[in-house]
Amino acid sequence: MPELPPLREIIAAHGLSARKSLGQNFLLDLNLTGRIARSAAPLSDCTVVEVGPGPGGLTRALLDEGAAQVVAIERDDRCIAALEELSSHYPGRLQIVAGDALKTNLSTLVDGPAKIVANLPYNISTALLTRWLATKPWPPWYISLTLMFQKEVAERITAPPESKTYGRLSVLAAATAEAACLFDVNPSAFTPPPKVTSTIVQLVPRSQILLNCSVATLEKVTAAAFGQRRKMVRQSLKSLGTAPEVLLECAGLSPTMRAEEITPEGFCRLANCLDGDPS
Repeated sequence: MPELPPLREIIAAHGLSARKSLGQNFLLDLNLTGRIARSAAPLSDCTVVEVGPGPGGLTRALLDEGAAQVVAIERDDRCIAALEELSSHYPGRLQIVAGDALKTNLSTLVDGPAKIVANLPYNISTALLTRWLATKPWPPWYISLTLMFQKEVAERITAPPESKTYGRLSVLAAATAEAACLFDVNPSAFTPPPKVTSTIVQLVPRSQILLNCSVATLEKVTAAAFGQRRKMVRQSLKSLGTAPEVLLECAGLSPTMRAEEITPEGFCRLANCLDGDPS
């Protein structure tokens, strides 16, 4: 089979340009896309779900790395023809789904082990991650997430307690997964170059959520606590409708603590206490 043309030629042939409204920045550095694919390996025994493939730079790398099947979710109709060219080059291994990932139940698109690997559109990256980490039932239908975020978002995902970037997303990620920043991606790797550095983050879901707490309740507790992060939690937790002193005593936490001082386990104890199950 003849070699695929360079990505820049495909973009030119299909008249593609990255749209800011869709959070698009096309990743054209094939050395870099190969590194991302290898970070998610092995891929030969699972289905890889990719969100926002654009013209298919990372998609190529995933297929070249040996992904048994790639399911690519693309909202931008302009990119579908370019992806179809790629599909014909890897017969039977690339499924293209035209649609919005925020409105699609991705679990219905796979049968068996799955990994999510994506250069996520910046404008929906946090919403997608939060949805995937709140998946029911648990453990989730995927076995790992290897995702690109703006560096500041990556730092929030992996931040430890008592750090400036520790917040709601940090707690949710720590309660549900083992998360780590793998490497940074320079703006020059993209077309057009974004104004920020990006970071590849990998999350491997825990076999069970910390203390078996309800993710929905955990999100409610962290929203209250970090919504007024400068205040002591005895004040910020009042919006939960239960006396904060009672909740804090149940969870074994000091009422003079601030949100950034509470560990993910502490927030999970709070969530359990709010649900009436302090065990």
